Amino acid sequence: MAPGLPDAMDRPHFIGIGGAGMSGIAKILAQRGAEVAGSDAKESATAEALRALGATVHIGHAAEHLADDASCVVVSSAIRQDNPELARAAELGIPVVHRSDALAALMEGLRPIAVAGTHGKTTTTSMLAVSLTELGLEPSYAIGGDLDAPGSNALHGDGDIFVAEADESDRSFHKYAPEVAIVLNVELDHHANYASIDEIHESFEAFVDRITAGGTLVVSADHDGARELTRRVRDRDVRIVTYGEAADADVRVLSIVPQGLKSQVTVVLDGQELTFGVSVPGRHYALNAVAALAAGAALGIPAARLAPALAAYTGVKRRLQLKGEAAGVQVIDSYAHHPTEMTADLEAMRAAAGDARILVVFQPHLFSRTQELGKEMGQALALADASLVLDIYPAREDPIPGVTSELIIEAARAAGADVTAVSGKAEIPEVVAGMAKPGDLVLTMGAGDVTDLGPLILDRLSQ
Repeated sequence: MAPGLPDAMDRPHFIGIGGAGMSGIAKILAQRGAEVAGSDAKESATAEALRALGATVHIGHAAEHLADDASCVVVSSAIRQDNPELARAAELGIPVVHRSDALAALMEGLRPIAVAGTHGKTTTTSMLAVSLTELGLEPSYAIGGDLDAPGSNALHGDGDIFVAEADESDRSFHKYAPEVAIVLNVELDHHANYASIDEIHESFEAFVDRITAGGTLVVSADHDGARELTRRVRDRDVRIVTYGEAADADVRVLSIVPQGLKSQVTVVLDGQELTFGVSVPGRHYALNAVAALAAGAALGIPAARLAPALAAYTGVKRRLQLKGEAAGVQVIDSYAHHPTEMTADLEAMRAAAGDARILVVFQPHLFSRTQELGKEMGQALALADASLVLDIYPAREDPIPGVTSELIIEAARAAGADVTAVSGKAEIPEVVAGMAKPGDLVLTMGAGDVTDLGPLILDRLSQ
């Protein structure tokens, strides 16, 4: 039986409760019996899902939303210091807890698997959550995206395994103490918090140092940054299992065979050859499944049982999610916002699409990321047949002088891409309708609110 409520979290108040990471923790606490409350900037399906679990969700941020008897206030790194509820917590002397500390507390007493990496965390965490559930192991999990319905990013299970997405962006993954840690890849990102790739490596080393005694690091043998991490931590008291297509991988991938929007993977694990299906397209997703297989095996789950269970995973929202089809045009949503992710998703779509045209509606995410990687984003867009580029989605950042979408557009055109700037989202459905032809694939791409455009494009195409 999974443990109950952590100390001092029986009446938590979440500032930004509708966020992917925050809502998952709130959901698990509610399922464990806590009196959960919180606030968010706007109404959402996630807010409704939390209310269905008994949580009190206020819309907008105001001091009066914080109850005087709250046991703690949970915040993420995105919450600004001038938030009125945070100021009220200080007045009342209510403890403020970072979401990573709250998640760490939820994992105490269980067997945690923490999934880290610059890309692929949500997919790999989801694959583990779905496959372990399929095997009847009743895991708890906290994921940075919804599996198939609003609020399905987290679950309190009665088993002893807890699968968690481990976020490196603000170094919060240093709070966890996993029995098994996965590192999918290591690249420079989150430029507001990391000044160099060496800082990134040091951060991942600190994460590896958090693995419990006798635990396992599952790490890519293919990715240069991951191989460098492996070199740096060879002297640690931790079992290291590498996976991938590299000849020296401990879990060796023999083949990845595309089958439309799926693929078939053959691996060798502990001398045993296994072939299993992956129900989402792309080599990167197939390799994520192999990482999940290796992590499960490290926990003692027979690979021959886990491999077929991985096929039960059919996707997570915004990760090459089919939104619908109208007038012979399929609209697919992609969360890709880093050049590596953009390239991987576009290559996956190219492999699955055959001769179909791929049209992209791209919304850059963060000024700092665009400043550092705008050229590479533009080069990635050259893999599409045509692209529309929106203004930068600021998220938590203030504008940086001279940093606009034009940096991406110039790089894309220099790479030979057909790219058009579109400032207003409202124009996109009409522009896409004028471009798209039967058989085309349209990708809405980015980590911001570009995802909202999918249904609007489908509505316009159906007219």
